[in-house]
Amino acid sequence: MSDDVRDAGLVAMISSILGGNKRADSVTPPPLAEVPPTAPPKGVEPIKPPVPEAPPLKSVDAPSTVPAAPPVERPAKIATTPDGKRLLPAEAIADLVLGELRKMEDFPATGASVTVYGYRHWNAMITFAPFSTSFQNATRFRQALPDLVFKLRRFVELEI
Repeated sequence: MSDDVRDAGLVAMISSILGGNKRADSVTPPPLAEVPPTAPPKGVEPIKPPVPEAPPLKSVDAPSTVPAAPPVERPAKIATTPDGKRLLPAEAIADLVLGELRKMEDFPATGASVTVYGYRHWNAMITFAPFSTSFQNATRFRQALPDLVFKLRRFVELEI
């Protein structure tokens, strides 16, 4: 799809939202109010903010005392089900699905979103922003999604 066709479609969509079939060129913005520039009166110097002084430099020979780093917290243990599946929130599962889809050829870098829904047998839905991909590619990605969800269900359970 050429850029001219995309632009024409985008202009048509915006113009229909903003007011029917009116062209956007016919609408002119109201004139700006004329405000004279303000300048300090003659003989008065502008106020300059004070320049902060730099802290004194330390000697290279002096031993440096670096505060000890706070102890690193271990990540929380990943919740799992009795059958060994990881329990993850819907957003994390959506990121997993989207990450797997991005490995496919011609998957758009932006404009795609995945929604995870359900409970026991969770599912995923993919949506595309206008002009982010072609119809044929979107169909191909939508057809690959059920297989991907089926494989991920074996390892991941939706956390409620």
